[in-house]
Amino acid sequence: MSKRAVLEVIALDAEDAVAAQAGGADRLELVTDMAADGLTPAVATVTAIRAAVDIPVRVMLRLSDGFGAGDVSRVVQVARETRSAGAEEFVLGFLDASGEVDLAAVERVVEVLDGCPWTFHRAIDHAADRDALRKQLDGLPGLDTYLTAGSAVGVDEGLPVLLREAARHGEPGYEQQLLVGGGLRLDHVPGLRAAGIDAFHIGGAARPDGWESPVSAEAVREWRRVVDEGRG
Repeated sequence: MSKRAVLEVIALDAEDAVAAQAGGADRLELVTDMAADGLTPAVATVTAIRAAVDIPVRVMLRLSDGFGAGDVSRVVQVARETRSAGAEEFVLGFLDASGEVDLAAVERVVEVLDGCPWTFHRAIDHAADRDALRKQLDGLPGLDTYLTAGSAVGVDEGLPVLLREAARHGEPGYEQQLLVGGGLRLDHVPGLRAAGIDAFHIGGAARPDGWESPVSAEAVREWRRVVDEGRG
């Protein structure tokens, strides 16, 4: 039997986490402050969500808006604190002012994750050269996923890039799972599934009433159905 596709849902708190799991999510991305596109949550939130659900939780390591690392020592400290609170999976990604991957910052943070699995987030969609970024990060411990829309604008614009990258799966720098998110709609899913893409990330789509409302288990359940069936 084929392995089922991954459905990852953004959770802001334990209520979101419980609803996402009830709807069929495989994994959560835990963040706070979506006005800044998702920052590192409080340790207490990490602890509460881990107690509320039994699906994997990836915790964002990002302290301010934008893709610069900022105070890397502070990011490292927060990573250690989050690890100590029991977090086992993470999301991160840093660029320098020229749009190149900030490899030094990424390596410093990854070093304290002790091999935990992690996602390089949509900073890749803002990189000057996404292929070069992948090659530079190749081989870093724990890196198993790229969250991407294929474009800084979103999946509509990024579809050609996503399909090209899916076709390169297994090449150096392209071994990681492609997790598609960022303006993702249900009608995108069939074509992406047909191309072999097997991981999907939703945030606002899990909240029909907007970000001020909690995750809807029913909305997640509909995504689960479409992802599993491969048709909208």
